Amino acid sequence: MTSRDIGLGLVGYGYWGPNIARVGAEAEGMRLAAVADGSAAARARAGKRFPGIALHEDWRDLVADPSVDAVAIATPVATHFDVALAALKAGKHVLVEKPMTRSSAEAAILIEEAARRRLVLMVDHTFVFTPAVRKIRDLMSDGVLGEVFYYDSTRINLGLFQTDVNVVWDLAVHDLAILDFLMGGGPASISATGARHVAGRPENTAHIALYFPRGTIAHLNVNWLAPVKIRRTLIGGSRRMVVWDDLEPSEKIKVYDRGVTVAADADRIRDILVSYRSGDMWAPQLSTREALLTAVEHFAACIAGGAAPLTGGESGLRVVEMLEAASRSLAERGRPVEFETVRRAS
Repeated sequence: MTSRDIGLGLVGYGYWGPNIARVGAEAEGMRLAAVADGSAAARARAGKRFPGIALHEDWRDLVADPSVDAVAIATPVATHFDVALAALKAGKHVLVEKPMTRSSAEAAILIEEAARRRLVLMVDHTFVFTPAVRKIRDLMSDGVLGEVFYYDSTRINLGLFQTDVNVVWDLAVHDLAILDFLMGGGPASISATGARHVAGRPENTAHIALYFPRGTIAHLNVNWLAPVKIRRTLIGGSRRMVVWDDLEPSEKIKVYDRGVTVAADADRIRDILVSYRSGDMWAPQLSTREALLTAVEHFAACIAGGAAPLTGGESGLRVVEMLEAASRSLAERGRPVEFETVRRAS
């Protein structure tokens, strides 16, 4: 199969599905072949936007459609496993929305099935493909930031209240995927606290702490019940610090040559002297290319070339394991959960 032959079938044309459909129709090496949704109104919108594609009420018909080579899944997380497993068994490549599955056990089954059939399994961790996160990764790998001390993220807004997952699985999943990419793996332990303030709904606010083996600590503040929308992350390093504001129309990333210098007083060896450094700030130029388009084209390239995707099944599994650890800690009012213990149990 060449990349030009890849027919994409989309399951779910609700909140995020239309975005995947749009980039699937635009992406190099891919064409939108079909959309499946149980809602007649959703199918009508898809048909009007993309004339000529196949429309299915039942996702099983889409999976069986011979014009579909790869299946993108944009449905509630509880349905991800069944749709993805059926697609893999039908010989289709799979791009699944975050989080990958509702459990690490389900994620492991999908990874095994994809490997056995030599199919591409990729998770749509879109933030990993943003120019901002790519630049932060470059700053870290090039040593510009020095030793990374902390990652502090605020991801809050008013709504959307979910029914099937809490705010950790809905919002913190983004930062967990970003951290997995930036840190090259999971933390040593996770602690989480939170609360629910709307009857009949899951936790709408949470604070999560992740402790990494080399001393980096991450704090995540997620909230569905905030009066304003904030998407701001601070990363502190021994050499420089970064402020990433994803809502800024320009200069999303600002790098500060600020910090502290610690030295021992030669005359009083017991004293530690701390001096403050305040240097320049600069804003790196970033590409304006849409991250989702980059992600879908990466998916197509992996199918065509047989390469492993940047956010493949293993990455999706690690993120789900972090979500499980955070959920366990949340249920136990913040008791730290060793991440390796969760991995062994799964």
